[in-house]
Amino acid sequence: MSSDDNEDATVNAWFGPKGTISPLHYDPKNNLLCQVVGSKYVRLYSPAQSAAMYPAESGMCTNSSQVDAETPDAERFPLFQKAPFLECTLRPGEMLYIPPKWWHYVRSLSKSFSVSFWWR
Repeated sequence: MSSDDNEDATVNAWFGPKGTISPLHYDPKNNLLCQVVGSKYVRLYSPAQSAAMYPAESGMCTNSSQVDAETPDAERFPLFQKAPFLECTLRPGEMLYIPPKWWHYVRSLSKSFSVSFWWR
């Protein structure tokens, strides 16, 4: 593999206390989320549900939802309540593949350390 083949690969490390959240958003790349220490709750929504995610309308955060995933405002975001989702608890030694543009919300259930590998 040449160094040019690796330019789109990114590695991110995530460390935080219990209750740390990653608000509802999507990534433009493939994401392999690897749990090392602690556990995380993960909720996923298909890209087909994007309208129900109420993405930010302008600026740099158009890949982020305006909705608080666990305590949504039903009056402001009525479509969100009906959007189907998948959920899981990610434990140490487990990995979750999150395809590009899949909306996801993540909350640490304990002190947690995980690593994400993003690629095109």
